Amino acid sequence: MTLHHDASPQQRLWEMIRDIRYGMLTTRHTDGQLRSRPMTTQNRSIDEGAILWFFVALDTEPAMDLKDDGAINVSYADPHKDCYVSIAGYGRFVDDPARKQELWSTANEAWFPNGPGDANVGLLAVHIDHAEYWDVTASKMTQLFKMAKAAATGQRPLDLGEHREVPLRPH
Repeated sequence: MTLHHDASPQQRLWEMIRDIRYGMLTTRHTDGQLRSRPMTTQNRSIDEGAILWFFVALDTEPAMDLKDDGAINVSYADPHKDCYVSIAGYGRFVDDPARKQELWSTANEAWFPNGPGDANVGLLAVHIDHAEYWDVTASKMTQLFKMAKAAATGQRPLDLGEHREVPLRPH
């Protein structure tokens, strides 16, 4: 994957995740455990506020979890491209019928047959605070060679790809 290094942090992040259909959305359950569920990212791009959008049924555990604790992690993985992303932020439900309609697709009807106007369809905005990605650029053969060498020498494999942290909000 070739990243455009002159792009904004949001755009570089979007280049990493735009073709990955599902993200694993992790919330803290009321019993304190971290729980992850596959969710479909609704964005067609990351908007200027560094927000990812998801539809969530308001009567489900993920929605209940978010009422108690808005801290969220969303992770994306594309093993075929050796691309991995972890996003930390906070989530809140947004009452915006126009945005729901804008993000809606017929694929959502499998989960929400009554459409975006259904009172149980929640629009979750995940405000990204921090992202981290691993983009392995070395070929599979090079990876295997470097891993074998690392196992033999006891040293970590180097130069397999790019690892970068992308802070998106000032702290």
